[in-house]
Amino acid sequence: QAYLSYSNIAALTHLARKPGWDITKTLDNVSVRIWTHEEGAVLSFKVEMQVKVPSHVAFSLLSDFSLRQRWDRHFLTCKVLQAVSEEEKIYHVTSAPMTGHQPRDFVILVSQRQPCRPQEPYMVAVRSVTLRAMPPSPEFCRSEILCAGFQIHSNSSSSCTVCYFNQVTSGVMPYLAANLTGSSKSIEDTALECIKFLE
Repeated sequence: QAYLSYSNIAALTHLARKPGWDITKTLDNVSVRIWTHEEGAVLSFKVEMQVKVPSHVAFSLLSDFSLRQRWDRHFLTCKVLQAVSEEEKIYHVTSAPMTGHQPRDFVILVSQRQPCRPQEPYMVAVRSVTLRAMPPSPEFCRSEILCAGFQIHSNSSSSCTVCYFNQVTSGVMPYLAANLTGSSKSIEDTALECIKFLE
C-alpha cells in the first residue's frame, strides 16, 4: 500500500513536469486553459483553472471525491470502499453511459499530499487499483485510470491555480474524443463547473 501510494504521487509529479505540453485552447475569460501532451500512443491533457479561493480550501474540496458529483457530470456515483489512511482512500466510481457504450466503472486509489515547502503544490493523485472485494460486474465495463489528479498552486492568500491532469486510456477516450477535436465542450464545461463549485 505504501508503494502504491508513493507511486501514485510520483506518477502525477512526473506527468506534470514533462516537457512538450501544447496549449490547445484558452477560454475567452482566460480562467481556463487546456493543454495536451502526446507521447507514442499515450495522450495526456491538462486543464489549468484560475480560482478565487485559497489553495488549502481548493485542496480540501477536491481531495474529497464524494463531492465530485456536484460539479463533474461524468461521475454518476462515487462511494468509499476503503479508507486506507488519512491521506489515502479507495473509491468505486460509476459513470453515465455514452451513446453506444456500456456504463463504465472504476476502482481508484486517491492519494492526497500537502506541500512540504511553500513553493510546492498540494497534490491529489488518482490511479486505478484492483480490489478483491470489488470484482468487475457484468452491468459495467471496468475501465482503468493510469494517472490523473490535481496539483493546486497558491497564487495569493485568496487565489490559486488548479491543474487537472489525465493520461487518457481507451476507457476514458469516448468521453474525450469528441472534445479534443472541438465538437464537444465537456472538458470546458466541467472546468467551469469546477471553478463555480470551488468559489
